[in-house]
Amino acid sequence: MTESTPTPTTAKPTTTMSAAERLERYGCPTPEEVDITVAKDGSGDYEKVQNAIDSIPAGVPSDPSGSTVLIKPGTYKERLTLPTNKIDVTFVGQDVQNTILTFDNYNGKTYKGEELGTSGSASFFINGQDFTALNLTFRNTSGQISQAVAARTDADRVAFKNCRFIGGQDTLYTYKRGARTWFKDCYIEGDTDFIFGRSSGLFENCEIRSIGQGYIAAPAQPEDSEFGYVFKDCTLSKTDDTSSSSVYLGRPWEPYGQTVYMNTLMDDHIRPIGWNPWDEEVHDDKTKTAYFAEYENTGPGYKPDRRADWSHILSDSEAEEYTRDNVLGDWDPMACEAFQ
Repeated sequence: MTESTPTPTTAKPTTTMSAAERLERYGCPTPEEVDITVAKDGSGDYEKVQNAIDSIPAGVPSDPSGSTVLIKPGTYKERLTLPTNKIDVTFVGQDVQNTILTFDNYNGKTYKGEELGTSGSASFFINGQDFTALNLTFRNTSGQISQAVAARTDADRVAFKNCRFIGGQDTLYTYKRGARTWFKDCYIEGDTDFIFGRSSGLFENCEIRSIGQGYIAAPAQPEDSEFGYVFKDCTLSKTDDTSSSSVYLGRPWEPYGQTVYMNTLMDDHIRPIGWNPWDEEVHDDKTKTAYFAEYENTGPGYKPDRRADWSHILSDSEAEEYTRDNVLGDWDPMACEAFQ
């Protein structure tokens, strides 16, 4: 990943509220109670998603606006930004396959006079905390030209259910250090490092699809993170042109990156060795600091006896630590009916 200066946003709020306090005070996202409707055919409040975002009242975590945006089917080609002061926003698509938020920036492209890096290439910058998305596709159409992000999360407590993330290299970027992200019943597609970043991420019942040779996860959590990426009850699938034994489960972007796969079905495109150390001159031996592990996976790609000797197979007692409560802390998205 090639870095650039992150896209400027509104100054971050200084006050915070725990997830439990927010749930008690403001309740759950209510997809049925729509505040704003976006429709390309003019039948809604706005024809563009960014115009809807701009109309949402600003707030701080202790006093959010709590807005629900319904997005009708269509392909919305916009470079979207949800600012830090737009809190507790919920996006609801009517049709996950046909409600698409997309753009085509990539690392090295000049956009509005600026040469973009990976961090600036996203189709959607999610900077407001407590963002929720249901039934939407996030896509970057640049293809396999360079790093090209479909969605970049730079906020805490960001949740996706029944969403699709489509791209090539660097599709999904969980950018914010120390933040928590959650993916339920989602589809994520790419080739190289296509799930990467610094946040913790829990992926439950997701399909992770490789479209070529490469690496699935490139975690970069800081040293003090208890959890990195955790994939539970997922499926690792491939396209027809992805050859067997051609894809790594992951490699550490930064020295303390963590990734764990549990009860996951792996197709034969997964390399028997599983993990790559990503040797770089600027870092010491990452195999001594990164943490990569598996537990009771299945399928032709699961070969625990042939994995890299610096990776781990969890014991039953170790696996018991990877609960939703432990990974997400005081934030339980499943407490809301919309996610059940």
